[in-house]
Amino acid sequence: MEFTQGTSTPYAFSIPLYVQLAEGLIAKIESGELSPGEQLPPERELSASLGVNRMTLRRALHVLESQGMIIRKHGVGTFIAEPKIDRQMEVVFRFTSGMLNQGFTPGAEMISFEEINADQILAKDLAIPTSSRVYSILRLRSINREPVMIESYKIPVQRFLGLDRFDLESRSIYEIMEIEYGIPINRARQSFEPITATSFEAELLNINYGEALMLERRISYDDINQPVEYGKDRYRGDRFRFVTEAKPFPL
Repeated sequence: MEFTQGTSTPYAFSIPLYVQLAEGLIAKIESGELSPGEQLPPERELSASLGVNRMTLRRALHVLESQGMIIRKHGVGTFIAEPKIDRQMEVVFRFTSGMLNQGFTPGAEMISFEEINADQILAKDLAIPTSSRVYSILRLRSINREPVMIESYKIPVQRFLGLDRFDLESRSIYEIMEIEYGIPINRARQSFEPITATSFEAELLNINYGEALMLERRISYDDINQPVEYGKDRYRGDRFRFVTEAKPFPL
């Protein structure tokens, strides 16, 4: 494995060597030169082959680990992580069909299902009277049996009476809305922000406390522009990347 250091520049600040090293390793991963599941050589061997000291190497590997590019297994070694899954941001994302289309086997585990009274804020989001009954649903989603996302739904009971009679571990909630109730999801207003995992989220997702997550907040609307759900989904930062297409800004 070879690594070429950047040339010196006349600017006041130069890019630290560990950052250059990290970027070089990332380029090798993205090009496929380093394959998913491939084990990196031991630190002593790798630092010697790259021509850097072990402290610099460790700092570079920490950058890769924080970005989900490598996985460290205590007592075993360091491995190239599986590539991240693309999550299109400009569409209403359907986890089940989205994962199937990318060749994964999706799964769902029900964490909780209860009825609650909508507070003032939730009632406004769902365009229902305050204290209306709302389903509060928490599901853990997986791909190939690996937990990758926590879904949280708030759904008006009045529009989806008897939702609890359906198997929400084997069926898509959006599919149930459309087929069983004749209410399709037409559009959604979404926001995305980075957060860190709480101890509860970390336990569900089998990650460490404080690891990076992406939080999606969402209000989905039907074909007559009525809100049908308020969602808060937490995606593992090491398994997803968020992609959008941009058009030129009109002059």
